[in-house]
Amino acid sequence: MTAPDRTTRTTEVRVTDYHTAGEPFRIVAEGLPPAPGDTVAERCATAIGPGGSGTAPRPGPLDGLRRLLVQEPRGHAGMYGGFVVPPDDDGAHLGVLFWHKDGFSTACGHGTIALAAWAVDTGRVPAGGDDRDVPVRIDVPSGRVTATVHRSADRTTGVTFRNVPARVTARKVPVATGLGIVEVDLAHAGACYASLSARDLGLTVEKAKLPELTRVGREIRTALAGHPATWHPDGPLLSGVYGVILHEELPDTPEGPRQRNVTVFADGQIDRSPCGSGTSARLALLADEGRLKEGQVLTHESVVGTVFTGRAVPGGDPVEGLVTEVTGTAHRTGEAHFTLDPDDALGAGFLL
Repeated sequence: MTAPDRTTRTTEVRVTDYHTAGEPFRIVAEGLPPAPGDTVAERCATAIGPGGSGTAPRPGPLDGLRRLLVQEPRGHAGMYGGFVVPPDDDGAHLGVLFWHKDGFSTACGHGTIALAAWAVDTGRVPAGGDDRDVPVRIDVPSGRVTATVHRSADRTTGVTFRNVPARVTARKVPVATGLGIVEVDLAHAGACYASLSARDLGLTVEKAKLPELTRVGREIRTALAGHPATWHPDGPLLSGVYGVILHEELPDTPEGPRQRNVTVFADGQIDRSPCGSGTSARLALLADEGRLKEGQVLTHESVVGTVFTGRAVPGGDPVEGLVTEVTGTAHRTGEAHFTLDPDDALGAGFLL
Protein backbone atom coordinates (compact mmCIF):
# COMPACT_ATOMS: atom_id res chain seq x y z
CA MET A 1 0.00 0.00 0.00
CA THR A 2 1.19 3.48 -0.79
CA ALA A 3 0.44 6.76 0.88
CA PRO A 4 -2.15 8.94 -0.87
CA ASP A 5 -0.44 10.95 -3.62
CA ARG A 6 -2.70 11.53 -6.57
CA THR A 7 0.03 13.25 -8.56
CA THR A 8 2.33 10.27 -9.01
CA ARG A 9 0.74 6.84 -8.58
CA THR A 10 -2.38 4.95 -7.68
CA THR A 11 -2.98 4.46 -3.97
CA GLU A 12 -4.36 1.08 -2.91
CA VAL A 13 -5.56 0.06 0.53
CA ARG A 14 -7.47 -2.97 1.79
CA VAL A 15 -9.76 -2.73 4.79
CA THR A 16 -12.06 -4.92 6.86
CA ASP A 17 -15.16 -3.22 8.23
CA TYR A 18 -16.94 -4.08 11.47
CA HIS A 19 -19.66 -2.39 13.45
CA THR A 20 -19.91 -2.45 17.23
CA ALA A 21 -23.43 -1.70 18.43
CA GLY A 22 -23.96 0.30 15.25
CA GLU A 23 -20.73 2.33 15.30
CA PRO A 24 -18.40 1.60 12.36
CA PHE A 25 -14.82 0.45 12.76
CA ARG A 26 -12.61 0.20 9.68
CA ILE A 27 -9.49 -1.94 10.20
CA VAL A 28 -6.26 -1.56 8.23
CA ALA A 29 -3.81 -4.31 9.11
CA GLU A 30 -1.27 -4.57 6.30
CA GLY A 31 1.00 -2.41 4.21
CA LEU A 32 0.98 0.65 6.43
CA PRO A 33 3.78 3.18 6.02
CA PRO A 34 6.19 3.37 8.96
CA ALA A 35 4.75 4.84 12.15
CA PRO A 36 7.68 6.45 14.02
CA GLY A 37 7.92 5.68 17.74
CA ASP A 38 8.90 2.90 20.13
CA THR A 39 5.44 2.55 21.69
CA VAL A 40 1.85 2.86 20.54
CA ALA A 41 1.53 6.10 22.52
CA GLU A 42 4.60 7.54 20.78
CA ARG A 43 3.27 6.50 17.37
CA CYS A 44 -0.06 8.16 18.20
CA ALA A 45 1.67 11.39 19.24
CA THR A 46 3.63 11.37 15.98
CA ALA A 47 0.48 10.78 13.97
CA ILE A 48 -1.36 13.61 15.77
CA GLY A 49 1.53 16.00 15.27
CA PRO A 50 2.29 19.33 16.97
CA GLY A 51 -0.60 20.89 18.83
CA GLY A 52 -2.47 17.64 19.29
CA SER A 53 -5.86 18.91 18.17
CA GLY A 54 -6.32 16.45 15.35
CA THR A 55 -8.44 19.00 13.45
CA ALA A 56 -6.03 20.39 10.86
CA PRO A 57 -5.06 18.64 7.60
CA ARG A 58 -1.65 17.00 7.88
CA PRO A 59 0.75 15.89 5.17
CA GLY A 60 2.02 12.76 6.96
CA PRO A 61 1.43 9.34 5.37
CA LEU A 62 -0.69 7.96 8.23
CA ASP A 63 -2.93 11.00 8.25
CA GLY A 64 -3.18 10.88 4.49
CA LEU A 65 -4.50 7.34 4.73
CA ARG A 66 -6.87 8.33 7.50
CA ARG A 67 -8.36 11.09 5.37
CA LEU A 68 -8.63 8.79 2.35
CA LEU A 69 -10.62 6.23 4.36
CA VAL A 70 -12.82 8.52 6.41
CA GLN A 71 -13.78 11.09 3.80
CA GLU A 72 -16.37 10.72 1.07
CA PRO A 73 -16.71 9.00 -1.33
CA ARG A 74 -14.96 6.13 0.50
CA GLY A 75 -16.16 7.02 3.99
CA HIS A 76 -18.41 9.52 5.73
CA ALA A 77 -18.41 12.01 8.60
CA GLY A 78 -19.41 9.27 11.08
CA MET A 79 -16.62 6.86 10.09
CA TYR A 80 -14.18 5.47 12.66
CA GLY A 81 -11.26 3.10 12.28
CA GLY A 82 -7.87 1.89 13.37
CA PHE A 83 -4.41 1.13 12.01
CA VAL A 84 -2.97 -2.11 13.39
CA VAL A 85 0.61 -1.49 14.55
CA PRO A 86 3.15 -3.48 16.59
CA PRO A 87 2.46 -3.68 20.34
CA ASP A 88 4.75 -2.16 22.94
CA ASP A 89 6.20 -5.57 23.82
CA ASP A 90 5.53 -9.30 23.63
CA GLY A 91 2.92 -9.05 26.37
CA ALA A 92 0.28 -7.89 23.88
CA HIS A 93 -0.98 -9.43 20.66
CA LEU A 94 -1.19 -6.16 18.71
CA GLY A 95 -1.31 -2.40 18.92
CA VAL A 96 -3.71 0.06 17.33
CA LEU A 97 -3.91 3.72 16.39
CA PHE A 98 -7.54 4.87 16.52
CA TRP A 99 -8.79 7.52 14.11
CA HIS A 100 -11.96 9.45 13.26
CA LYS A 101 -12.98 12.24 10.88
CA ASP A 102 -10.86 14.89 12.60
CA GLY A 103 -7.74 13.01 13.63
CA PHE A 104 -6.50 10.37 16.06
CA SER A 105 -7.74 9.38 19.54
CA THR A 106 -6.17 7.76 22.58
CA ALA A 107 -9.01 5.38 23.49
CA CYS A 108 -11.89 3.68 21.72
CA GLY A 109 -13.95 1.03 23.47
CA HIS A 110 -16.12 0.12 20.52
CA GLY A 111 -12.99 -0.16 18.39
CA THR A 112 -11.33 -2.39 20.99
CA ILE A 113 -14.36 -4.70 20.88
CA ALA A 114 -14.32 -4.83 17.07
CA LEU A 115 -10.56 -5.32 16.88
CA ALA A 116 -10.64 -8.21 19.38
CA ALA A 117 -13.44 -9.90 17.45
CA TRP A 118 -11.51 -9.43 14.20
CA ALA A 119 -8.29 -10.82 15.71
CA VAL A 120 -10.03 -14.05 16.72
CA ASP A 121 -12.34 -14.30 13.69
CA THR A 122 -9.34 -14.08 11.32
CA GLY A 123 -7.12 -16.44 13.33
CA ARG A 124 -4.58 -13.76 14.20
CA VAL A 125 -5.25 -14.82 17.79
CA PRO A 126 -6.12 -18.56 17.77
CA ALA A 127 -9.50 -19.45 19.24
CA GLY A 128 -8.30 -22.85 20.40
CA GLY A 129 -11.66 -24.62 20.20
CA ASP A 130 -15.37 -24.10 20.66
CA ASP A 131 -17.13 -22.57 23.64
CA ARG A 132 -14.20 -20.88 25.27
CA ASP A 133 -13.22 -17.33 26.13
CA VAL A 134 -10.19 -16.07 24.23
CA PRO A 135 -8.07 -13.26 25.73
CA VAL A 136 -6.76 -10.63 23.32
CA ARG A 137 -4.30 -8.11 24.72
CA ILE A 138 -4.17 -4.80 22.82
CA ASP A 139 -1.86 -1.84 23.33
CA VAL A 140 -3.76 1.40 22.72
CA PRO A 141 -2.36 4.93 23.14
CA SER A 142 -3.76 5.18 26.69
CA GLY A 143 -2.30 1.85 27.84
CA ARG A 144 -2.85 -1.89 27.63
CA VAL A 145 -6.38 -3.23 27.54
CA THR A 146 -7.45 -6.86 27.66
CA ALA A 147 -10.44 -8.05 25.70
CA THR A 148 -12.12 -11.39 26.27
CA VAL A 149 -13.75 -12.76 23.14
CA HIS A 150 -16.70 -14.99 24.00
CA ARG A 151 -17.17 -17.97 21.67
CA SER A 152 -19.92 -20.52 21.13
CA ALA A 153 -20.31 -23.09 18.34
CA ASP A 154 -17.19 -21.77 16.64
CA ARG A 155 -18.61 -18.23 16.48
CA THR A 156 -17.88 -15.00 18.32
CA THR A 157 -20.90 -14.08 20.42
CA GLY A 158 -19.62 -11.03 22.29
CA VAL A 159 -16.57 -9.25 23.66
CA THR A 160 -15.77 -7.89 27.13
CA PHE A 161 -12.87 -5.50 27.48
CA ARG A 162 -11.17 -4.39 30.67
CA ASN A 163 -10.27 -0.75 30.26
CA VAL A 164 -7.43 1.28 31.73
CA PRO A 165 -8.44 2.66 35.16
CA ALA A 166 -11.18 5.32 35.17
CA ARG A 167 -11.17 8.18 37.65
CA VAL A 168 -13.34 11.18 38.42
CA THR A 169 -11.43 14.46 38.11
CA ALA A 170 -14.07 17.15 38.71
CA ARG A 171 -17.69 17.57 39.71
CA LYS A 172 -20.25 20.25 38.86
CA VAL A 173 -18.04 22.38 36.64
CA PRO A 174 -20.22 25.30 35.44
CA VAL A 175 -20.36 25.70 31.67
CA ALA A 176 -22.28 28.31 29.71
CA THR A 177 -24.13 27.03 26.64
CA GLY A 178 -26.65 28.44 24.22
CA LEU A 179 -29.33 26.64 26.25
CA GLY A 180 -28.17 28.00 29.60
CA ILE A 181 -25.54 27.30 32.25
CA VAL A 182 -25.11 23.64 33.17
CA GLU A 183 -22.94 21.72 35.62
CA VAL A 184 -20.66 19.13 34.07
CA ASP A 185 -18.78 16.19 35.61
CA LEU A 186 -15.37 15.12 34.27
CA ALA A 187 -13.81 11.66 34.26
CA HIS A 188 -10.79 10.11 32.56
CA ALA A 189 -11.15 6.60 31.13
CA GLY A 190 -8.43 6.39 28.51
CA ALA A 191 -9.67 9.77 27.32
CA CYS A 192 -11.38 12.63 29.14
CA TYR A 193 -15.19 12.74 29.04
CA ALA A 194 -17.55 15.47 30.19
CA SER A 195 -20.93 14.16 31.40
CA LEU A 196 -24.23 15.87 32.04
CA SER A 197 -27.92 15.12 32.03
CA ALA A 198 -29.62 16.05 28.76
CA ARG A 199 -32.67 17.09 30.79
CA ASP A 200 -30.60 19.84 32.42
CA LEU A 201 -30.72 21.44 28.98
CA GLY A 202 -34.39 20.66 28.40
CA LEU A 203 -33.44 17.91 25.93
CA THR A 204 -34.06 14.19 25.59
CA VAL A 205 -31.69 11.63 24.08
CA GLU A 206 -33.43 10.76 20.84
CA LYS A 207 -32.62 10.96 17.15
CA ALA A 208 -34.96 13.89 16.58
CA LYS A 209 -32.87 15.97 19.03
CA LEU A 210 -29.46 15.16 17.53
CA PRO A 211 -28.87 18.62 16.01
CA GLU A 212 -29.39 20.29 19.40
CA LEU A 213 -27.43 17.61 21.26
CA THR A 214 -24.54 17.89 18.82
CA ARG A 215 -24.48 21.67 19.00
CA VAL A 216 -24.39 21.79 22.80
CA GLY A 217 -21.81 18.98 22.92
CA ARG A 218 -19.50 21.04 20.73
CA GLU A 219 -20.10 24.12 22.89
CA ILE A 220 -19.20 22.25 26.08
CA ARG A 221 -16.09 20.69 24.58
CA THR A 222 -14.90 24.11 23.41
CA ALA A 223 -15.71 25.77 26.73
CA LEU A 224 -13.68 23.20 28.68
CA ALA A 225 -10.57 23.47 26.53
CA GLY A 226 -7.68 24.02 28.90
CA HIS A 227 -9.67 23.36 32.08
CA PRO A 228 -7.21 21.95 34.68
CA ALA A 229 -9.44 18.96 35.44
CA THR A 230 -9.06 17.79 31.83
CA TRP A 231 -5.29 17.52 32.25
CA HIS A 232 -3.84 14.01 32.57
CA PRO A 233 -0.68 13.43 34.65
CA ASP A 234 0.90 11.49 31.78
CA GLY A 235 0.95 14.60 29.62
CA PRO A 236 -0.79 16.34 26.73
CA LEU A 237 -1.53 13.21 24.67
CA LEU A 238 -4.20 12.13 27.17
CA SER A 239 -5.32 15.62 28.16
CA GLY A 240 -8.24 17.71 26.98
CA VAL A 241 -11.91 16.78 26.58
CA TYR A 242 -12.35 14.08 23.97
CA GLY A 243 -16.09 13.50 24.25
CA VAL A 244 -19.22 14.99 25.82
CA ILE A 245 -21.75 12.45 27.12
CA LEU A 246 -25.35 13.66 27.34
CA HIS A 247 -27.39 11.07 29.19
CA GLU A 248 -30.86 10.46 30.55
CA GLU A 249 -32.14 8.11 33.21
CA LEU A 250 -34.24 5.08 32.32
CA PRO A 251 -35.95 2.70 34.76
CA ASP A 252 -33.43 0.54 36.61
CA THR A 253 -33.09 -3.11 35.71
CA PRO A 254 -32.86 -5.84 38.38
CA GLU A 255 -29.08 -5.74 37.82
CA GLY A 256 -28.61 -2.00 38.34
CA PRO A 257 -28.88 1.45 36.69
CA ARG A 258 -30.03 1.94 33.12
CA GLN A 259 -29.26 5.02 31.05
CA ARG A 260 -29.44 6.21 27.46
CA ASN A 261 -26.73 8.48 26.11
CA VAL A 262 -25.35 10.19 23.07
CA THR A 263 -21.63 10.94 22.99
CA VAL A 264 -20.45 13.90 20.93
CA PHE A 265 -16.74 13.69 20.19
CA ALA A 266 -14.13 15.31 17.97
CA ASP A 267 -15.72 18.25 16.14
CA GLY A 268 -19.35 17.20 16.37
CA GLN A 269 -19.06 13.52 15.48
CA ILE A 270 -21.79 11.31 17.01
CA ASP A 271 -21.14 7.87 18.46
CA ARG A 272 -23.80 5.46 17.22
CA SER A 273 -22.87 3.00 19.96
CA PRO A 274 -23.22 3.69 23.71
CA CYS A 275 -19.48 4.60 23.63
CA GLY A 276 -17.17 2.01 25.17
CA SER A 277 -14.60 4.13 26.97
CA GLY A 278 -17.39 6.61 27.72
CA THR A 279 -19.23 3.79 29.47
CA SER A 280 -16.15 3.35 31.67
CA ALA A 281 -16.30 7.06 32.50
CA ARG A 282 -19.99 6.78 33.38
CA LEU A 283 -19.26 3.79 35.63
CA ALA A 284 -16.65 5.81 37.54
CA LEU A 285 -19.09 8.68 38.04
CA LEU A 286 -21.98 6.42 39.08
CA ALA A 287 -19.77 4.55 41.55
CA ASP A 288 -18.55 7.86 42.98
CA GLU A 289 -22.18 8.96 43.44
CA GLY A 290 -23.11 5.70 45.16
CA ARG A 291 -25.51 4.91 42.33
CA LEU A 292 -23.57 1.82 41.24
CA LYS A 293 -23.23 -0.69 44.07
CA GLU A 294 -20.72 -3.51 44.16
CA GLY A 295 -21.83 -6.29 41.86
CA GLN A 296 -24.30 -4.12 39.94
CA VAL A 297 -24.33 -3.72 36.15
CA LEU A 298 -24.95 -0.54 34.16
CA THR A 299 -27.17 -1.09 31.13
CA HIS A 300 -26.02 1.62 28.76
CA GLU A 301 -28.11 2.34 25.67
CA SER A 302 -27.22 4.38 22.60
CA VAL A 303 -29.30 6.88 20.67
CA VAL A 304 -30.06 4.11 18.13
CA GLY A 305 -31.14 1.61 20.80
CA THR A 306 -28.06 -0.62 20.94
CA VAL A 307 -26.66 -1.68 24.33
CA PHE A 308 -23.39 -2.09 26.20
CA THR A 309 -23.28 -3.43 29.73
CA GLY A 310 -20.62 -2.33 32.18
CA ARG A 311 -19.47 -3.16 35.67
CA ALA A 312 -16.80 -2.19 38.15
CA VAL A 313 -14.19 -4.82 38.94
CA PRO A 314 -13.85 -5.33 42.74
CA GLY A 315 -10.58 -4.48 44.41
CA GLY A 316 -9.39 -1.60 42.27
CA ASP A 317 -6.76 0.90 43.39
CA PRO A 318 -8.52 4.06 44.65
CA VAL A 319 -5.53 6.18 43.60
CA GLU A 320 -5.16 4.78 40.09
CA GLY A 321 -8.91 4.66 39.50
CA LEU A 322 -11.79 2.28 39.01
CA VAL A 323 -11.16 -0.81 36.89
CA THR A 324 -14.13 -1.38 34.62
CA GLU A 325 -15.33 -4.00 32.17
CA VAL A 326 -17.61 -3.25 29.23
CA THR A 327 -19.39 -5.88 27.13
CA GLY A 328 -20.84 -5.56 23.64
CA THR A 329 -21.08 -7.27 20.27
CA ALA A 330 -19.28 -6.63 17.00
CA HIS A 331 -20.05 -7.95 13.53
CA ARG A 332 -18.13 -7.90 10.28
CA THR A 333 -19.92 -5.84 7.64
CA GLY A 334 -17.57 -6.29 4.72
CA GLU A 335 -14.20 -5.92 3.11
CA ALA A 336 -13.02 -3.42 0.55
CA HIS A 337 -10.13 -2.67 -1.76
CA PHE A 338 -10.01 1.10 -2.15
CA THR A 339 -8.00 2.94 -4.76
CA LEU A 340 -7.10 6.56 -5.43
CA ASP A 341 -6.63 7.23 -9.13
CA PRO A 342 -3.82 9.76 -9.70
CA ASP A 343 -6.10 11.53 -12.20
CA ASP A 344 -8.97 11.92 -9.70
CA ALA A 345 -9.39 15.65 -9.14
CA LEU A 346 -11.16 15.03 -5.79
CA GLY A 347 -8.04 13.41 -4.38
CA ALA A 348 -8.58 11.90 -0.94
CA GLY A 349 -12.15 13.24 -0.93
CA PHE A 350 -14.26 15.57 1.16
CA LEU A 351 -16.55 15.75 4.19
CA LEU A 352 -20.05 17.17 4.37
